[in-house]
Amino acid sequence: MKNPFGSFCDGLFLDMCVTTQMKLPRQRETVLAFFERIQKRFPTLHQFSRREQGELILEEEIEGRRFRWVAMETQRLSAGCADPDDFEQAYELQREVIEIMPYMLGISPLDIESLDVTFTMDFDYQGNHDEVIAEALLGNSSLSSFFEIPGAKVVSCCPNLIAALTPDGSLQARIAMESRSGLFERNDKGKLEEPISLYFTVRRYPSGQAEWTTAEAFTQQCRIAEHLMFERIIPHFARPLSNAISQRR
Repeated sequence: MKNPFGSFCDGLFLDMCVTTQMKLPRQRETVLAFFERIQKRFPTLHQFSRREQGELILEEEIEGRRFRWVAMETQRLSAGCADPDDFEQAYELQREVIEIMPYMLGISPLDIESLDVTFTMDFDYQGNHDEVIAEALLGNSSLSSFFEIPGAKVVSCCPNLIAALTPDGSLQARIAMESRSGLFERNDKGKLEEPISLYFTVRRYPSGQAEWTTAEAFTQQCRIAEHLMFERIIPHFARPLSNAISQRR
């Protein structure tokens, strides 16, 4: 599917993340064999590194900017893509990770604590992030009245909402806004270069489900996430925030 969301934000990221119950293998041969298999399938992912916290990552860069990556932490395996022209650019890498992880890393459905599909939208804004989020999302609601206290200034407004999509709560949707103003903005020491981020995640908890196939669950979650992005996130969160930012520039 072509990327229809790029016009609403300054950066779009599409991530898949598997969180496990047990620690992932750290043996040199096992880890290298896994990443070499990924590299063989996607030759442009050729930069391999170990981060300070022990995260192992294989990534590709296009014009000096990270485009796609696969990362392994102690109990997390993830794959992502930045600003894809087509969602398939992200999905094909993520499906490959899901396909080979049982055989190369021993990750079975029994071991999976949760499976996430996340859309992240970044919005560039150098003013007070919390103020513009409050203006865009709270409107004339009862929540906004809190900031109408005489002399008050918004210093924190980061909504975080979770909804269960199934009666047993095993499938959930979460939307969160992240402001990066904080003390930096309040102290007014310079321009704020970090963006406002909107995170939308569809998460599944497979625990207790007798029949559960990771690949099928991933495909279903992608469809649900895309649908809710069109139906809820873009019109009720992304567009109001984009409009509020535009009016302040």
